[in-house]
Amino acid sequence: MKTYTRIISSLSRGLDIIAAASIVAMAVLVTVNILMRGIFKHPLLGTMDIVNILMVLAISLGLAHCALKNGHIAVEFIVTRFSDKCQGIIGIIISGAALLFWGAVVWFMGAYAYGMMLSNQLAGTVAIPLYPAVLAAALGILALLLVIVIKLVDAVRMAAE
Repeated sequence: MKTYTRIISSLSRGLDIIAAASIVAMAVLVTVNILMRGIFKHPLLGTMDIVNILMVLAISLGLAHCALKNGHIAVEFIVTRFSDKCQGIIGIIISGAALLFWGAVVWFMGAYAYGMMLSNQLAGTVAIPLYPAVLAAALGILALLLVIVIKLVDAVRMAAE
């Protein structure tokens, strides 16, 4: 399990770096667009389309690393008062439900991306294919699923003690 955790940790960190780069790219693009509009009276075409795609990448690719580091908001003030075994059982239920939900999301996003690819759906003004962004979002959520598996194994271990 340590090897699996190390691999998933590396994967989530790599995706998080891409997410951070997407945020930087958004900031640079918006700044350049504002300067172009203000100084040269000619904004960059497709800025909104590109920023929307980068936003998808920034959010979805950062999920796994956030979950791995427990960087999300968690309401634990009641659960922490329970025994370790009870906390483990609650963790199993929550992780199991999360696996089902996010598994369905990945499946439907993959199907949606495939449909977008077949129909050649493009971003409005710059004609960039949208399916790679949807596939990247599905990849980010798939990485989140792999992190949830780690959480599930930890919860099973806690419940078994």
